[in-house]
Amino acid sequence: MLVLGLDPGLATTGYGLVKEDGQQLVAVAYGVIRTPAQTPTSARLVRIYQELSELLARYQPDAAAVEELFFSRNARTAMSVGHARGVTLLALAEAGLSIAEYTPMQVKQ
Repeated sequence: MLVLGLDPGLATTGYGLVKEDGQQLVAVAYGVIRTPAQTPTSARLVRIYQELSELLARYQPDAAAVEELFFSRNARTAMSVGHARGVTLLALAEAGLSIAEYTPMQVKQ
């Protein structure tokens, strides 16, 4: 089974693909999708969606895991991360993947 893990963000969306190999997990690919700060939000969201869609087409994962939104005191940051998370969930849903969502604390554990 190949699983895509995502940590969505407007500036940086981190990803990693891991494959189950018997009793072990093997890293297949990992990296980040970056968007320039001076670019309008809508264009940044399109870039995240397009690059994630390319990853999904290239690797065809069986499932996905996405980090849930962490609410901070900065509402502007929370909103931008929420937008990126929404685009991420859309791309995964369109690909027909089952999606597990985890809190930042669960991911660290």
